[in-house]
Amino acid sequence: MLRTLALLSSALLLSVALSGCSSTPEDPTANWSVQKIRSEAKDEMSSGSWDKAVPLLEKLEGRAAGTPLAQQAQLDKAYAQYRDGERAQAIATLDRFMKLHPASPAYDYALYMKGVVNFNDDLGWFSWLSRQDLSERDQKAAKDSFEAFRELVTRFPESRYAGDARQRMVYIVNSLAQYEVHVARYYYERGAYVAAASRAQSAIKDYPSAPANEEALYILMRSYEALGLTQLSADARRVLDASYPNSELPRTGFKSKSDPWWKFW
Repeated sequence: MLRTLALLSSALLLSVALSGCSSTPEDPTANWSVQKIRSEAKDEMSSGSWDKAVPLLEKLEGRAAGTPLAQQAQLDKAYAQYRDGERAQAIATLDRFMKLHPASPAYDYALYMKGVVNFNDDLGWFSWLSRQDLSERDQKAAKDSFEAFRELVTRFPESRYAGDARQRMVYIVNSLAQYEVHVARYYYERGAYVAAASRAQSAIKDYPSAPANEEALYILMRSYEALGLTQLSADARRVLDASYPNSELPRTGFKSKSDPWWKFW
């Protein structure tokens, strides 16, 4: 009886093992050439099937290891991940590429892509519907984007991507200044006039040519006025009038959030 039970148990275990083996998914690319994998990946990217392109590009990277084709597969994978909304994965792929291939002729493109991925972080339909701009969101992505673009234009000033990177850097600087003004205005509207004046001063000092400085000077003027610092308020008003002679802020008050300074890229 015990021997029969043992045999049945063994048979059952074998059956389970065999069923497990039979359910293991087969790799459809197992017998594909690298050229076929590359072609299929390009087709998926062309059709916008980014999630399908990524695993194919990973296969291509492995099969073509040590060749320029593998490097291109890495960069294409980062782009596909970015387009698929996988920002963190895209940045990780780009960081890995730059670590493994510091002398690659495509290094400038990797830097540019890293800047673009962070630049467009979360700037989607919901931001558009709420009219939220880059300056109103977490600034870490903006700063990371700026650093990638800065490295690109410093190390590769003649790169085909340098011109666009410089324009985006200007936008980022303006957004960082506007962020300081958002915070200053937040403090002012809650009666924290010392904090409001401090953040307005930071915007003026750190980003002297940013468009947001018009409102920063106005907040500075109003904050000093609320604190009873008449002379400082008058000084801020003189700078505001001299720097922005056509400013309507002293007459109309704060800018309406329904008319943001920014525009979509």
